[in-house]
Amino acid sequence: MEQTANHFLGREPVGRLMMKYAVPCMISLLVGALYNIVDQIFIANASYLGSYGNAANTVVFPLTVIALAIAVMIGDGCCAFVSLSLGREQPQDAKKSVGNAVVMSVAGSILLCALYLIFSDTIIAMFGGTVNAETFARSKEYFFYITLGIPFYMFGQAMNPVIRADGDPKFAMLSTLAGALLNIILDPIFIFVCKWGMMGAAVATVIGQIVTAALAVWYLCHMKLVKPAKTDFKPEAGIIRQTLILGLTSFLSQISLVAAMAAINNMIRKYSALHGIFGQEQYAQIPMAVVGIVMKFFQIVISIVVGMAAGCIPIVGFNMGAGLLNRVKTLFSKLLMAEAAVGAVALIIVECFPKELIGIFGAANESVYYTDFAVRAFRIYLCMMIFACVNKACFIFLQAMGKAAASTVLSMVREIVFGVGFAVLLPLFFGLDGVLYSMPVSDFLTFLASLYLIFRTRRQLSDEHAANPLQSYA
Repeated sequence: MEQTANHFLGREPVGRLMMKYAVPCMISLLVGALYNIVDQIFIANASYLGSYGNAANTVVFPLTVIALAIAVMIGDGCCAFVSLSLGREQPQDAKKSVGNAVVMSVAGSILLCALYLIFSDTIIAMFGGTVNAETFARSKEYFFYITLGIPFYMFGQAMNPVIRADGDPKFAMLSTLAGALLNIILDPIFIFVCKWGMMGAAVATVIGQIVTAALAVWYLCHMKLVKPAKTDFKPEAGIIRQTLILGLTSFLSQISLVAAMAAINNMIRKYSALHGIFGQEQYAQIPMAVVGIVMKFFQIVISIVVGMAAGCIPIVGFNMGAGLLNRVKTLFSKLLMAEAAVGAVALIIVECFPKELIGIFGAANESVYYTDFAVRAFRIYLCMMIFACVNKACFIFLQAMGKAAASTVLSMVREIVFGVGFAVLLPLFFGLDGVLYSMPVSDFLTFLASLYLIFRTRRQLSDEHAANPLQSYA
């Protein structure tokens, strides 16, 4: 029964499977994204923190993404490996992948935590934290306590896709939701009642992450389809290599985003100093705080998009492994349409209601320059949201199919070549606005490449299905 327990992935209607797997995954990632966003909302509405606290949150945010990048590489790679292995009826390989993923996540998180603590000042400076003295001080305080929670955060995030691969996307969702809800409850208590400032926001986050990690540990002891034995936790080079290769796209999509954020933060710091208004000391932190808020809204949308796509990884992996290619093609079409719809709704929101969005992040406590720049930033920076959503779905789907090379190249082109390149190049011609233009230009050019890969992938699936029609309907 262990080998056939998840054969429903090859039989049930694709649309129903998408709802079963994609929705809980989407909620899990959305809730996970809310950790940092909720911190920023409460920080922004605390008058004693304001835009300085917002800017500090923006500085530290990409450093948490580095931790997430490592975690999702391990977790998504394991999820894809487990799904492919079960589709090929190789359960022992699936068990080894889970055991090795646990070891990698624990070892990697401890190492990253140590590096953050040792080189904290240098790292904060690299991500634009020296825009002024107040921002640096608040960044350092927030970063220290967030770093202490890195092992719990990474473990919970790495195990989330593993739990989905084991056939329980609802538990994966609920474990993340439990930690996030606790964070939402504790944030206002620590920030407004206890007056702990940036430390309070960070501690609330870490407590929530501990709860999620604890629930993941419990689930690992009660797995359903894949039950690793003690020997499966012994590091095995072949299993580790294959797991990391399958998760490489997830890692690069996150880590390259960090490179883009570092470039953007430093360009903001540089060109704000040359701006007529933001070159003044009391307003210097505003562009960084605002762009951070715009990125947080984008993160909410992308969490939905990535969640929908990542939730389909077990379905894609099983059907690819079992040779059910027509089902894979159908799933690809449905996913792309759903992702484009999400992007369209998000685009309407940012273009029509930017003042309402910025109002959530404490605009009432700030100058008119804060609101004016925020409205402009939302409308320019996110004007290609539909293309951005389709791009992300394409990256992840190709990864789930085992096409790691194509997925990785496309992701790297978007985030490094375009994301970093245009963030550095366009401000030379357009000043501070050039930073805002870098996002839509990158998304549009990447979409052209994605479009080519989408049509090529669909054609390949059709050709292989035509060559093996009986297998594809097995």
